[in-house]
Amino acid sequence: MRLDPKPVTSQPGEGVASLYVVLGDELLLVTEATDRIRAHAKDQGYIAREIFTIDQRFEWINLFHWGRQSSLFSERRILDLRIPSGKPGREGSMIIEKFCQHLPRDTVTIVTLPEIDKQGRASKWFKAFERTGRITEIKPVRRDQLPHWIKQRLGQQKQTTDRDTLQFFADKVEGNLLAAHQEIKKLGLLYPVGKLTFEQIRNAILDVTRFDVLQLPEAMLTADMVRYNRILEGLQGEGVAPPLILAILSEQIRLLIKIHLTKNSSRGMTLEQAMAALRVWPSRQKLIAGIFHRTHYQLLVRALLQAAAIDRMIKGVTKGDIWEALLKLGMYFAVDDNRCKAIERNSFLFTINLSLK
Repeated sequence: MRLDPKPVTSQPGEGVASLYVVLGDELLLVTEATDRIRAHAKDQGYIAREIFTIDQRFEWINLFHWGRQSSLFSERRILDLRIPSGKPGREGSMIIEKFCQHLPRDTVTIVTLPEIDKQGRASKWFKAFERTGRITEIKPVRRDQLPHWIKQRLGQQKQTTDRDTLQFFADKVEGNLLAAHQEIKKLGLLYPVGKLTFEQIRNAILDVTRFDVLQLPEAMLTADMVRYNRILEGLQGEGVAPPLILAILSEQIRLLIKIHLTKNSSRGMTLEQAMAALRVWPSRQKLIAGIFHRTHYQLLVRALLQAAAIDRMIKGVTKGDIWEALLKLGMYFAVDDNRCKAIERNSFLFTINLSLK
């Protein structure tokens, strides 16, 4: 059964379910949803709590044994089962099916999962969750929805502001809901209820752009040059060190190269298997897959060589405008192959010693 996260506690006196499943990639919203469920369970007398985080070392039989042992006690408990990979594996799938068939007594089980793809939703273990539990699916807040989301959150603490300021706020947090949440809470502490001015919000969130450097690779790899340029200019204005920026961008380029090499190293290996082998977070696999299909190996190698050229500038081996070079690095993902080659031919920024190859 499916439901929206809010109705979990919408009915006063409503009983608690034996199994809740919360899935989504937005950590803040998932955490808030599970917090509401736990609070509702606590009101019903479920106090003790056990947390199982599923990783490669986890022994699934422990979950089965825990379920059987818990039925021997009268204490009401909460089982917090976290599956960050979203893929329990063969053994885990079988244990989940058996667990759902015999849910432990006096226990509220809360399962958290990332967003599950079509294949995962068709699996027996997920179908078992659907048949037995109440599923709360957390949808991400799109960039164009963020100003309205901020408006709603401000409204919860009885504060408002104008549309332009909301857009400014959204631009500064660059889609990072956790950063936005922290800044909204700070505004609630700094200012009384009522309408907030642009100056008040600007002064309160000036340091929120510390998150921008982590958003830069996504803007580059998705060929969003307007956003990439805006973030890069902001980092330059704040005095963020170019070596840090280059390291973060280069890491993503190397990851894509490794995915190409890993996938091609074994006949029949799927892209999903290659990403799993390189431990790409499930929440990023959809983004990385889209970039993988849009780029090719030779382009990535040339981009990495451009990064090597920038590194030589930073170290003083060659001369050049480092910030312009970082901007041109992003352009490799925004233009076609022929224009990439033109950038290399016409720019002194791509003068790289053959030894780097």
